[in-house]
Amino acid sequence: MAADSRSGLRAIPRGVWALGFVSLFMDTSSELVHSLLPVFLVSVLGASMTSVGLIEGVAEATALVTKIFSGTLSDYLGRRKALTVLGYGLAAVTKPLFPLAGSVGMVLTARFIDRIGKGIRGAPRDALVADLSPPELRGASFGLRQALDTVGAFAGPVIAIVAMGLMANDMRAVFWIAVIPALASLVILLAFVDEPDRRADAGPTRVPLRLADIKTLGSAYWAVVTVGAILTLARFSEAFLVLRASGTGLAITFVPLVLVVMNIAYAASAYPAGVWSDRAGRRVVLLAGVGVLVLADVVLAIASTIWIVMVGVFLWGLHMGLTQGLLATMVTDTAPAHLRGTAFGAFNLVSGVAMLAASVLAGVLWDRFGATGTFAAGAVFSLISLAGLASIPTDKVSR
Repeated sequence: MAADSRSGLRAIPRGVWALGFVSLFMDTSSELVHSLLPVFLVSVLGASMTSVGLIEGVAEATALVTKIFSGTLSDYLGRRKALTVLGYGLAAVTKPLFPLAGSVGMVLTARFIDRIGKGIRGAPRDALVADLSPPELRGASFGLRQALDTVGAFAGPVIAIVAMGLMANDMRAVFWIAVIPALASLVILLAFVDEPDRRADAGPTRVPLRLADIKTLGSAYWAVVTVGAILTLARFSEAFLVLRASGTGLAITFVPLVLVVMNIAYAASAYPAGVWSDRAGRRVVLLAGVGVLVLADVVLAIASTIWIVMVGVFLWGLHMGLTQGLLATMVTDTAPAHLRGTAFGAFNLVSGVAMLAASVLAGVLWDRFGATGTFAAGAVFSLISLAGLASIPTDKVSR
């Protein structure tokens, strides 16, 4: 079979496609809520920017830190699907908490539980994609799952815009709609995703998260972890993109348009970026992605009109498409097959700590210096990440 045909969409396994649609529906549900949540917190519940940063930082860090335990457990059990189902199920059953929330604390609780679900499912799902994907299609498989995930992230805000218009800007009523795609995600996962039996590889007496296991994750893997952590410091929560647009005069009905624009760029670039990385190497694509983030931060820092803000948001989404699936691919490339769950978990543990710091810092900077201070700091961290990546030997971050 020719290389081009083998890298085509038809060659990607059915299970990877199914996991992509699972991500699509759950992200539709989540982004429907998240596209309105920052404005809901500030305008309805009276939260400060620092509070928004704390909520988003705690939520996303919880998801990332939880992944180390679920990833390691999936290696120990030799099974990925059960943990993936548990994670998606927990996220689905917490969706009604958002429309019921009457305080900032209730939103924090809802986000915390929802992100625990994301944390439980994330590393086993990524490891399952790796298990199902032939090596020559690994970048394309991760890119496809990421692209479908991002289609959901686009669809959720679109539904939110339409629903806000039909429901007279009643955000609580709109939040209830998110329950439907969350349940659809669970049905697809249960019905269409099978996994290879890895129990013989895992071993019946395996102890999770042994120090010896961590030591087998060599310098190439830790180079990826380091770059990912620095990049996370520059890429704080997208809640600040929503608030940037709202503060520039975007009407509340159209606030979800911010995530629509971001995810158009994200979805359109994720799969091509994966294919590009399979052909040109990971380093080239990652350098391009970090460079785009620098540009996005600069545009958002100086933006004075909603149109300029949207240019920055589009560039932010392009950066996400170029880097997010690629980082997962690089973790897979540099970790032993029997420790993929642990590798994804450790990667996300470090990224989780960085995400918490980044989002809290972004909120504090916004309260003290405004949006310009927040995005200028993001640009500085992006440049540090770019310099760090450029200094790492090519063999550490290439296929």
